[in-house]
Amino acid sequence: MQGQPLELLNTSKEVIRDCCLPNGAIVAANSTKSYFPKEAKHYKFVWPRDAMYTCIAADILGLKIHEKFFNWCMGAEGWKRTGLFYEKYYINGKKALYHFQPDQTGSVLIAVYEHYKNKKTESKKFEELIIRSANGLCKIWEKDHFKLITQDLWEERLCFPDLQDNFTYSLAICARGLECANRLIPNKNWENASKEMEGVLLKNFKNNFYRSFGKIDDKRIDASLLGLVWPAGLVSAKDERIKKTVKIIENKIVRDFGVYRYENDEYDGWMYKKNIHRKKGSGYWPLLNFWMAIYYQERGNKNKALKFYNKVLVDMENKYLPEQVFNNKIQSSVSPLCWSHSMFVIASKKLGYSILNS
Repeated sequence: MQGQPLELLNTSKEVIRDCCLPNGAIVAANSTKSYFPKEAKHYKFVWPRDAMYTCIAADILGLKIHEKFFNWCMGAEGWKRTGLFYEKYYINGKKALYHFQPDQTGSVLIAVYEHYKNKKTESKKFEELIIRSANGLCKIWEKDHFKLITQDLWEERLCFPDLQDNFTYSLAICARGLECANRLIPNKNWENASKEMEGVLLKNFKNNFYRSFGKIDDKRIDASLLGLVWPAGLVSAKDERIKKTVKIIENKIVRDFGVYRYENDEYDGWMYKKNIHRKKGSGYWPLLNFWMAIYYQERGNKNKALKFYNKVLVDMENKYLPEQVFNNKIQSSVSPLCWSHSMFVIASKKLGYSILNS
């Protein structure tokens, strides 16, 4: 790994360190830093989902951030009572928003497993985190849906218990999270719930995957469906349904190898005087480009993987990876985004850059 990717690896270490606060909170972006753009939305919050990807990247980089974060998680508002993590949190652990996103809890379980999978006995220090979180997911799961109203990872849509609908990405992450918990602390209830979630999801898709399913399906395409391959591992990258899904993604929400979240996305993270969302149309998301690179590498197509990976490197305007890249010089993105840098590190590792092991 030479040149720009190596420089970006060093920058990624800097960004991740800046986003890991002394009390264990891992924020999506440290907007107090001088390099953060003034017209971008304030992102100094903890999304457990973002933090999971950061934890995986930190393991690759050899950064020791995990135990502080896991301890922070156990102090998050409401967790002791429910075992569940919600949309996002202030640095002190208080809820910033109260929407329930089930994948947040699944993500924490994945993060714990990924850190301790090769030293399982050490995970015992976080037995409470594993047990309460896994039990929390099981308590609100009812055969084919969650008992609570749930929100998708992009914070755009809701699923309702009476419609028995589920967000595809969210359910996949919950199934994986419970599987991870069971691998660390064997528990039949968690194992059964994980298999039930996986079965409910997979049986609902015959041709390709789409955003959500239930009594009323949302068949629009969404780039987060890549998560079914990694990190959820519910389907192989060569599964015909995911191959068709990726083809639709490329036809509908990829432009010149830039990957967008979903069709007609308006969110741009660009503020007017810090209190009004402009919503003048989204850019492509570098973290999704790296996700697509991971997918194609898993599929055995490194050349295609590198096209998505290198697209971001070519388009970079400075040393930081933003949330979004726009096709104009007007809109201003959240930058750097910790999740973007984390996905760069993970994709680099998947692509075989040995420098990450040194």
